[in-house]
Amino acid sequence: MSTPHSPWQPPWLWRCAQAAARVVVGLVARLQVTGDVPDELRRGPLILAANHISPFDPVVLTAATGVRGVSPRIMATGGLFRVPVVGAAMRHWGHIRVDRGTAAVSDALRDAASAVAGGSVVLVYPEGRIGLDPGMWPERGKTGTARLAFASGAAVVPVAQWGAHEILPYRAPKGLLRGVARALVRRPVIRVHFGTPIDLGEPDPGVPGAAVRATDRIIDALTDTLAPLRPDEPDRPRHVDPGRPADTSRMHRRRPRSAPPEN
Repeated sequence: MSTPHSPWQPPWLWRCAQAAARVVVGLVARLQVTGDVPDELRRGPLILAANHISPFDPVVLTAATGVRGVSPRIMATGGLFRVPVVGAAMRHWGHIRVDRGTAAVSDALRDAASAVAGGSVVLVYPEGRIGLDPGMWPERGKTGTARLAFASGAAVVPVAQWGAHEILPYRAPKGLLRGVARALVRRPVIRVHFGTPIDLGEPDPGVPGAAVRATDRIIDALTDTLAPLRPDEPDRPRHVDPGRPADTSRMHRRRPRSAPPEN
């Protein structure tokens, strides 16, 4: 499924927010963005699938997509939509509310499918939460991203990022000021890489296990795209957040590449 132009146009305030995010990230870190989105996909329909490592991820990905001239509609936790001013802005900018753990969570997939079918770029976190893999590698994903791709026919591009976990702790806002203060002094490098579109295999969601196999391909692609961003941290991250729990119940088989990402 493809359309030459997206009928949904990002509000200009959302583009301004992307520019502002670049400023915010630049204050606390050094942002390096590599890879790109193919020209024929950058205006949608397209699904950007990103790994989730920190509460700071939305700011980083807002900045990185702005660098690449892509303005995605983000699938974000319902809590953000309940925050005064922020929630109103999120709705106005076309972002998609995800009420995890409630009966309304299925509405998010429906809304995302409608957005992608209408030609939008949608950014999702296939893991469905901030990952708790002890090594901070992508953990086993939820099938929602694969089902969204099957329903819309849109391409899926992996977006790997590394370094946001050094800015905000897992339990933010607890420890927020300390984390930001440390980052202002150290200014760690945050790397974001846009990978190549993922081959999801059989596109027929009616084939038994198709969504699970496609989900594994998405997580494998994210792992492969992430590996070159952390070549000196192959097993465990250097920066350890003592407030971050570890959960091995959703560990995913890793197949990291050794080649560096293309610029």
